[in-house]
Amino acid sequence: MQFFVLEETQAHEEVEKRQRVGILGGTFNPPHFGHLIMAEQAGKKLGLDKVYFMPDAEPPHIDRKPFIAGRHRSEMVKRSIAGNPLFELETIELERGGKSYTIDTMEELIRRHPHTDYYFIIGGDMVEYLPKWHRINELVTMVNFVGVARPGYEKISPYPIIWVDSPEVAISSTEVRKMVRNGQSVRYLVPEAVEQYMMEEGLYLD
Repeated sequence: MQFFVLEETQAHEEVEKRQRVGILGGTFNPPHFGHLIMAEQAGKKLGLDKVYFMPDAEPPHIDRKPFIAGRHRSEMVKRSIAGNPLFELETIELERGGKSYTIDTMEELIRRHPHTDYYFIIGGDMVEYLPKWHRINELVTMVNFVGVARPGYEKISPYPIIWVDSPEVAISSTEVRKMVRNGQSVRYLVPEAVEQYMMEEGLYLD
């Protein structure tokens, strides 16, 4: 009888240990308030323990876009999430290098943290591209995909998606880079600490 009591206690502790962690991946070239709002809304509405911002080393897209060194992007993410206890920086893809396939990253994260359930946060406009993701049929068994709803995009996918609503903030990193290059103000588009870092390092000027 005592044996079963111990077993129940261990099982209960096992359940309590599981963490629910969101992941927001991307180049963050640079990070802007749209990223922060999306992560905050998904994290709070799903009651996640943490949301990791995960800069990729090399996005596996066919239409490659120029991006700056990972150390700059990592530092800007670090500065942009400072002060929010929900957010953390995850550098696993920068450390691994090469093309950042999500399936490789999740296999490694789950191996390192077997008591964590992962929620991969993507914009509603990216949901329709999920069928093109590398080994997507395996990936959907490893993580919970969270789609942040966007106006103009239907909540339809052949894969299970947890949908959350969020205020729409039409900011793009591409537009921020263009504005910096043209000497225009990016105040209120990126956190002040990110703007300061871009100025200090002379980023996106050419």
